[in-house]
Formats: sequence, C-alpha cells, structure tokens
Amino acid sequence: MSNEPSNESSNEPARESVIVLGLGAMGTALAGAFLAAGHPTTVWNRTAAKAEPLVARGAVAAASPEAAVTASQLIVACVLDYDTLRSVLAGQEAALAGRTLVNLTSGSPEQAREMAEWAAGLGLAYLDGAIMITPPGIGGPDATVLYSGAPDVLTRHHATLAALGEPVELGPDAGVAGLYDTALLGLMWSALSGWLHGVALVGADGVRAADFTPVANRWLSGAVTGFISRYAAQTDARSYPGDDASLDIHLAAMEHLLHASHARGIDTTLPEVFAGHVRQAIDAGHGADSYARLIEVIEK
Repeated sequence: MSNEPSNESSNEPARESVIVLGLGAMGTALAGAFLAAGHPTTVWNRTAAKAEPLVARGAVAAASPEAAVTASQLIVACVLDYDTLRSVLAGQEAALAGRTLVNLTSGSPEQAREMAEWAAGLGLAYLDGAIMITPPGIGGPDATVLYSGAPDVLTRHHATLAALGEPVELGPDAGVAGLYDTALLGLMWSALSGWLHGVALVGADGVRAADFTPVANRWLSGAVTGFISRYAAQTDARSYPGDDASLDIHLAAMEHLLHASHARGIDTTLPEVFAGHVRQAIDAGHGADSYARLIEVIEK
C-alpha cells in the first residue's frame, strides 16, 4: 500500500479561464458565478474600484480592455448597451481574431445581428445571450440564459457557461435570444400585472396577498400552463376549436371580472384590454372559437 496522500482533484480537468467585461450588478454576479465554479476569471470595468470585491475572491483585474481581452480565449460581456461594447472593443480587432465573444448585453434583435456580422468580419466567434433572471439568482437553480448565434460556441463552452445558469440554445440567428427575451418579459409583466389586479380585487374584501398567492400559483402552474401548451398548437395550425371554452364564455366571465372590479373601485384598464380583444373576435364572427383565436387580433 502506498503511503503517498491521494489527490482525487488532480484527475479533474482544469477549469476554463474567462474574461468578464463590465461590472455592473449583473456583470459582477456573472464574474462571481464563474469564480464560485472555479474558473480563473479576469475582470475589467471603467470604474476600476468595482473590481476590488472580486479581486478579493480571486479574480484578476485588468488595467485596460486591451489587457483583458488577451487574458483568455473566452470573453463574456455585460455592459450598458451594444454601442458601449463596440467602443470598449474598438482598436482591438487584431487581438480579437480567433477568440470567442459571448455578449450578454441587453439590446434589440437587430443590434445582435449587426454585432454578429461585425464579429464574423474579424474572425471572432460570436454568441448572443439573454439572461432570464435578476443578478441575485445568477448561478442558482432557477437561472436560465438563452443563447443564439454560432452553434458550435455553446457546444464548446457549455460547461463554463452553465456556471451562470441553464444554457438554452435557440439556433444560429444571433437575434433570436434578444427576441425571446423581449417576448418573455412581456409575458412576465402581463402575469405580474394580472396577479396584482387579483390581489387588489380580493384585498378589497379583506383577503391578504399571502393567502391568495398560493392558490394563484397553483392555477398558473397547472391549468394556465396547460392552456398555453394546447393553444400553441392551435396558433401554429391557425385552427381554433372552442371545445374547452369558447370566446363567448370567456367574455361572460370577463364581464363578471369587470363588474367586481368596478364595484370595488379597482382599476379596470387591464381586464378592459382582454375584453376588448375578445369583443373584436366575436364581432368578426368567431365567438365559438377558442382563446387562441385572439392571436389574429393581436397580430393586427
């Protein structure tokens, strides 16, 4: 038997090094997640003092963008906007060639596509991303990051990027991640506003939000997600059988919501939007169709 101490960790592959450009709240969270996962991390920010807490955790602070981008093959950017990122990288075209840029900066699909074209001209592999969590959730079980662009980039760096959250690949069009981001935020705001309207409605009769919310969550995660899955197929097929609930039935229920809201002095802007779409479809002769029929109202 050998008397030498065992070192199981020596059999583990070395963690990939990474550069993080931008240390706002989100950029700081990204760098922290890489460090927590054991990735050698170089950071840069215009305000150098923002790097100090990360340096205390083991990060290396680059004195300039030029010094940062040569520290690793993988660059992760999360700055104010796309114009800011282009200005940070200006003049470094030669150093960027052959490296990989994962851009987690918020922007439009059109900006992402322009950035991908610019990167391709430099020989810079490019992946655009959208972070679907707030900074405190980065690296946690609920964190998801959407990616679109060069498909081999996510394959090569999947293990590293997984430190931030579950990576979801959306295809080669760099603009798709930003498009999903915008659409999903719209869904979130609609759900949150609907929940707040419900809280106000039941609250007018003395029900606490803490008592209403578990029932609301069960409704959303069960029946409502089921409706969405069912209506997705109907929307793609442009066929809207009203076999679960027709628009006529939905409108009758919406009238009850509007009445209850008016009676309690609750703002009715949100339910009036719902009812207005339904009335348009019914007036066009589609009262027997499912709720999915409203896609044709919304598209207009």
